[in-house]
Amino acid sequence: MTHRPFDEPLRPVRPHPVEPPGLWDQPPRPDEVDPAVLGALLHRHGWQRRGGAPGRYGRWTPPGPGGSGTSLLVPESRAFPDSEDLLGEALVALSRSGSPAARDVLVGLAVPSDEIHWWRDVPVGPVGTSPWTVEEQTRTAARQILLAGALATRGRAGYHGARHRRPAAALLDDALVGAAPGGRRLTAFVPVATGRPLAVRLHHALSAAREAIDYRRATGGMDAFDGAVEAGVSHELTEALVALVRGTEGARVAVEWAPAAGVPEGCAASAEPVEFSPGDLPALREAGARYLREEPSVPVRITGAVVRMRRSGPRGDGTVRLKVIAGAEVPHVRMTLDEESYRIAGHAHLVGLPVRVHGRLESRGGFRRLTGASGVTPVQVDEAERDRLMKSLQENLDFFEEACTEG
Repeated sequence: MTHRPFDEPLRPVRPHPVEPPGLWDQPPRPDEVDPAVLGALLHRHGWQRRGGAPGRYGRWTPPGPGGSGTSLLVPESRAFPDSEDLLGEALVALSRSGSPAARDVLVGLAVPSDEIHWWRDVPVGPVGTSPWTVEEQTRTAARQILLAGALATRGRAGYHGARHRRPAAALLDDALVGAAPGGRRLTAFVPVATGRPLAVRLHHALSAAREAIDYRRATGGMDAFDGAVEAGVSHELTEALVALVRGTEGARVAVEWAPAAGVPEGCAASAEPVEFSPGDLPALREAGARYLREEPSVPVRITGAVVRMRRSGPRGDGTVRLKVIAGAEVPHVRMTLDEESYRIAGHAHLVGLPVRVHGRLESRGGFRRLTGASGVTPVQVDEAERDRLMKSLQENLDFFEEACTEG
C-alpha cells in the first residue's frame, strides 16, 4: 500500500453529474404550466388522485403509506375559473416539499424531458439501508447505458470503440439525474430538445436486447444479436447491462415520454420496464465478446496534425500519432510509417501542416490504430488555419510531451 504525503495537493476529481442548483428553488409560473401535463407527471411519479370535482379539479396526495403529507388541488384544464390560483398554490407546495416525488415533477415541468428509469434489486440492510457502493454502481451502469444509446444515434455498429465518443458524450451534458434514497433506483431526465433521439434509440435497443437474449436462451443461437445491431444494440450496451445486473437479483429499465412533447413516431405510448436477470449475464457477455471480435476494420482517408513521432533509431520505420481533423470520428490514431513517409510527417509537423493518409481503421484497440498507412501527404492550409493548428499544438504541449514518453 502506498500513502500520499500530507502536504501533496489532491488531484482534481470530476464530480458526478447532478441537477443544476436552483432549477426548482423557484417554481414555474402558473401561466407556463399545462394542467394536463402536471397531472400526468404527478401520476407518473406516484402521486394518487383521491377525489376532487370531476371535470374541474383533482386532489392529489404524495406517494407513500397512506399518502400522508400536503395534498394538491390541480385543475383539469384552464376552463376552471380558479385554475390559475390552484396551479400557483400547487407549484409552491411542490417547491417547498422535500419529497423526491415533488422534485421529479418540478424537473419535468421546468425542462420537458423524456425520463429513463433504472431499478436494481439488491439486498438491503437494517431499516432499508444499503452499502454506499450500490449507488455508485447504479450511477456508473446508468451512464454507460445512456452513452451506449447516444453512440447508437451516431451510427449502428456492433462495437463503437473510440468512434463518435466525444459527440455522444456531449449528448449527456444536458441530462439531469435524480436518485432515490438507497441507490436502488435512478432517474435521468433527458431534455426533449436535445436528447429525444437518444431516448428513442435506447427504447428500441433495450427491447431488441431483451428479445435477443430470450432467443439465445431458447434456441442457443446468436443470430438475433446480429439483427439487434440495427436497433442500437452493441458491445457497449451489453457491457453496460452486465454492469447494471451484476450483483443484483434483477434489474429493470424503462423509458417514459415527456407529456408535453407527446409520443415519438414508431414508439409505444406506454411500455412495461424491460427486465434483466442474473440468468441473462452469460448471453450478454457472449454477445459483447462476439461484437468486439467481429466488427470489421474500416477503410479511411484521414487528415490530422502530427502530435507524436517515435522510432528506435535515426533511420527506418517509425510510429506516428495524429490528432484527427477529418476523415474519422475518433480523436487520435496511431500508425507505423516507412522511413520516407515518416520523414514527410516530420517535416509537416515542423512547419505546422497537417497530413493526409490512407489506411484501415482497425477495430482492435478501439479503432485507434491505422494499418496499411500509405500516401502520406502534407495538406496546404491558409495562414489563419495554420496559426490555429500551431496554437492548438502549443496549448497541448503537455499532452504532446506525455505522449512522446510513452513506451
